[in-house]
Amino acid sequence: MSTQAPATVRLTVAQATARFLAAQFAERDGERRRFFAGVLGIFGHGNVAGFGQALLQMEQESGGHSPLPYILARNEQAMVHTSVGYARQQDRLQTWACTASIGPGSTNMLTGAALATINRIPVLLLPSDTFATRVGAPVLQELEQPYAADVSVNDAFRPLSRFFDRVSRPEQLPAALLGAMRVLTDPADTGAATISLPQDVQAEAYDWPAELFAPRTWHIARRPAETALVAAAADLVRGARRPLLVAGGGVHYSGAEDALRDFAAATGIPVGETQAGKGSLPHGHPQLMGAVGSTGTTAANALARDADLVIGVGTRWSDFTTASRTAFQHPGVRFVNINAAAFDAGKHAGLALVADAREALTALTAALAGHRVPASYEQEQAALWAAWDAEVEAAYHPAAEVTDRLAPGVLTQSTVLGCVNELSGPRDVVLCAAGSMPGDLHKLWRVRDRKGYHVEYGYSCMGYEIPGAIGVRLADPTREVFAMVGDGGYLMMPTELATAVQERVKIIVVLVQNNGFHSIGSLSQSLGSQRFGTQYRYRGPGGRLDGPHLPTDLAANARSLGAHVIEVHSRADLEAAIAKAREWPADGGPVVIHVETDPLVSAPDSASWWDVPVSQTASLDSTREAHAEYVRHKADQRPLLAPAEPAGPSAEPAGAQEPGAPLGRTAPQPGDPAGN
Repeated sequence: MSTQAPATVRLTVAQATARFLAAQFAERDGERRRFFAGVLGIFGHGNVAGFGQALLQMEQESGGHSPLPYILARNEQAMVHTSVGYARQQDRLQTWACTASIGPGSTNMLTGAALATINRIPVLLLPSDTFATRVGAPVLQELEQPYAADVSVNDAFRPLSRFFDRVSRPEQLPAALLGAMRVLTDPADTGAATISLPQDVQAEAYDWPAELFAPRTWHIARRPAETALVAAAADLVRGARRPLLVAGGGVHYSGAEDALRDFAAATGIPVGETQAGKGSLPHGHPQLMGAVGSTGTTAANALARDADLVIGVGTRWSDFTTASRTAFQHPGVRFVNINAAAFDAGKHAGLALVADAREALTALTAALAGHRVPASYEQEQAALWAAWDAEVEAAYHPAAEVTDRLAPGVLTQSTVLGCVNELSGPRDVVLCAAGSMPGDLHKLWRVRDRKGYHVEYGYSCMGYEIPGAIGVRLADPTREVFAMVGDGGYLMMPTELATAVQERVKIIVVLVQNNGFHSIGSLSQSLGSQRFGTQYRYRGPGGRLDGPHLPTDLAANARSLGAHVIEVHSRADLEAAIAKAREWPADGGPVVIHVETDPLVSAPDSASWWDVPVSQTASLDSTREAHAEYVRHKADQRPLLAPAEPAGPSAEPAGAQEPGAPLGRTAPQPGDPAGN
């Protein structure tokens, strides 16, 4: 037996962390890649001598070609958004780490942590912390809590992370790193992984076992579909008269687009898409009914209303997808939930088929061999889609009675989206996050490539657009990235334009100026609050914010940050600007197209609803009218608790919805001529 002591490497905690991260790989379906593309960060006194020194040393030791390259961000929240954009574009198989200084630097990442975890996107956060030794306490930026001396501001990351640990001693680091990697590479239980690193511990040296830094490959598993559950799901499909499939983000993360295409083509079952699932089928597929829910198409929502079976694939069933549980009005509607996460698969009392989306769809297609929906149902799908597609065409190219009402040089938002959609390349990416544009994109955008649509709508975070676009472009420099952002979202976080300039990252930012919060203004109007507090205006003589619009020059702002700016004042200008932006050099940095739109011209209606409570008592007539409308919609909300058991092809639950009947009303039953 050998008595030789195991090899050790003396490094600081920060140096050991960097070396460990550089040696991590992920593999799925035989394809192996480095898991961390690099580190995004902003240095302060909490990490400049720790993680900053470690990254500098790694860069110099590698001759300037570090396996963990560093990008300087301008805002800590933004660098998490960049990591999320990158990881999503890479189907969660690769991401970035983010380092920040103690106090405000680290807590600026909290919003990004929430966004990553809500969207189930893997990002490693390395917030610096106050001294573990506490010898100089209280130190600068330390949170003093009389009841708990060990609490710091970084404890706020706990509820926002899928994994959290604090390394107070070097010996704790290996377990923390391995625990974070377990979560980051889990297809079901992923999100932000946070390792809090006190500033003194970062710089502390320790003798590490050499095997900690050996290349380590994490296998991304594909959970197979259980045979008995596939058979049960197939029975439900055969027993359904009007099935509908809802494709969520899990379709993309699994790479299940081809399996979904084959399933829809074989069965004729129509497909609606969530925000994260949009692009699961390409525009033009005969079973594609587009977006479903509050921001959906009238085609998908009409089919959802009357569906007696809904197959959710990789969706977490947010309120926008279910139209706040008013989308599915068939009294006996049942659910089959295919999801890698048991938590999501168990929603709506559905048949929980916990499995990889690609594996489950492939198995279900085989189990349904020879089964197809009636031809009349397919004809109905085609008619509904044709009617909606005509609405989209009219929105993209508005008639003279619409354009003649616009002020000179002002376009409609739908026109802007249409121009970008029609003039961008098939592989180009459209990206958005908040305001009215995500909803308009969801129902209007025609997706031609599985990675061509990127809207962050789990958290709908204003300011995601520019840093998220940087992440997407870093993930795939062969694609043009169009970041669609309103003036409200732009003003939240324009700073990362400077990062794009520094790194020569080409993104195309379409900056829509409508002098305020378009989305919330419209919502406020519909809720009886008269767009109060949603417009960028001076105070008028009466003390209200109803004076002239502010003279904010966002084009000049973008220009001052180093971006190339193109200002447009007509559709022809916009078309020329898009062409010029696409021809801009790949290493030329960001291009900003500035265009003004009229917020009072809306996109086609979804014939759907979203639950936002209205004041139950008010002196304003507008609010009282809105509350009465709210009560009417609340009556259509459903618990969605029907048992997921096969009903049989001849079974029809009492009170079944008659196709085409008004939302929330049932077909007349014997002895009830009114159908009540």
